[in-house]
Amino acid sequence: MNLIPEIEASHEEIRTLRRTIHAHPELRYEEVGTAKLVAENLERWGIEVHRGMGKTGVVGVLRRGTSRASIGLRADMDALPIQELNTFGHRSTHDGRMHACGHDGHTAMLLGAAKHLAEHGKFDGTVVFIFQPAEEGGAGAKAMIADGLFERFPVDAVFGIHNWPGIPAGHFGVTEGPIMASSNEFRITIRGTGSHAALPHNGRDPVFTAVQIANALQSIITRNKKPIDTAVLSVTQIHAGDAANVVPDQAWLGGTVRTFTVDTLDLIESRMRKIVDATAAAYDCEAELRFHRNYPPTINAPDETRFAAEVMAEIVGKDKVDGAVEPTMGAEDFSFMLLEKPGCYAFLGNGDGGHREQGHGAGPCMLHNASYDFNDDLLSIGSSYWVRLAERFLARRPL
Repeated sequence: MNLIPEIEASHEEIRTLRRTIHAHPELRYEEVGTAKLVAENLERWGIEVHRGMGKTGVVGVLRRGTSRASIGLRADMDALPIQELNTFGHRSTHDGRMHACGHDGHTAMLLGAAKHLAEHGKFDGTVVFIFQPAEEGGAGAKAMIADGLFERFPVDAVFGIHNWPGIPAGHFGVTEGPIMASSNEFRITIRGTGSHAALPHNGRDPVFTAVQIANALQSIITRNKKPIDTAVLSVTQIHAGDAANVVPDQAWLGGTVRTFTVDTLDLIESRMRKIVDATAAAYDCEAELRFHRNYPPTINAPDETRFAAEVMAEIVGKDKVDGAVEPTMGAEDFSFMLLEKPGCYAFLGNGDGGHREQGHGAGPCMLHNASYDFNDDLLSIGSSYWVRLAERFLARRPL
C-alpha cells in the first residue's frame, strides 16, 4: 500500500478520536458533542470552522494559493438507536444508542485527512470538509444544502465514502452511475364496513381488499416495469382487526419501494395509485395511498468516478479496486449532494469482522448490527485516500 507516512504516524491519535466518538454516540440532529469534538480539532489544526450547518453539521474550510478550484469531502456523524452488544473498552456509554454503521470511522478518517492537509498539504485551491448530521433517516445532507451549503462553500465536485462489511478490508468498490437505490415508504389505508365474521355479506371487507391489493402490487414489478430496470416493492406490514369473529371497518398495509432511477420510481408510484383505487372500488371499499420519497438514488458521475478510482489504485493497488462493484438496494442521503454537484460515492471494505477484539458480541459485524465495530486498520487508508484525492483533484484544475 502507498499510505502517507505522516498519516500512519498519526494513527493512534485518529484511532483515539474514532473510539471516543464510538463511546459517545448521538442520534440524528443530536450530534452536539460529536460536532464540538470535530470543530475543536479542526480549529486546533488552523482550519476555518463553521458550526450549526443543517442544525448540527460542521464545515471546515482550508485554502491554499490563489486558485478558485475547490473540492468537497463529506463524512456523516450520527449513530443509530441500537443497544450495543460489544463489551470492549470503547463500547457505547449510552444505552439504546450505538455507532452501528461506522459513521464514527468516517468522521475520524476525514479528521485525519484534515489534520494532514492543514499541516502538510500541497495544493492550490480550497478543500471543504463536510461533517454531516442525520444521515440515518434524517436527510441531513438535504438540510445542509437547504441551509446554503454549496452557496456558502461552493465546490467543483463532492465525494463521499462508506465502509462496507463483506468487501475485504482495505479494498475499494465503486461504479459509475447508480451505486445505491432510492428509499421510499408507502402506507395504504382501506376503509370498509365491519360485520360479524359469520355474516360477511352485511359488510365491505377491508381485510380481503388489503390482501388483493398486496398481491396486485407485485404485478408492477413483473408486468409493468422493464425487466432490466432494477426495483424492489416490498409489503412489510398488514394490520387489521382485534377479534377472530369480527370483520373490521379498516385495514392498512405498508412497505418500501427501492429503485435506481427516478423514472422507474415514477412508474411504480403511478401504477400503485391506479391499482389501489381500482382494487378498492372493485370490492366496494375506499382506499388512500400515502407515498413518501425519502432519499433519491445515489448516482455517481462518470468522470469523477474514474478519477476517484485512479486515486484509490494509487493508495491500495489496482488489484484492490473493484471499478464495477455491484450496486446495493440500500439508500444514502449523499444522493442529495450528487443532485447538486458531480461527484463519487464509494465503498471501503471493512472485512469480515475478524478485526474485533474478544468479547465483541454474538452477532456478525454487519451494518446496523448490535455487534458491529469499525475496523481501525482502515483509518490510515481512508485518510490517505482523502488527502491524495484532494491534492490530485485540485492539481488537475486550471490554476
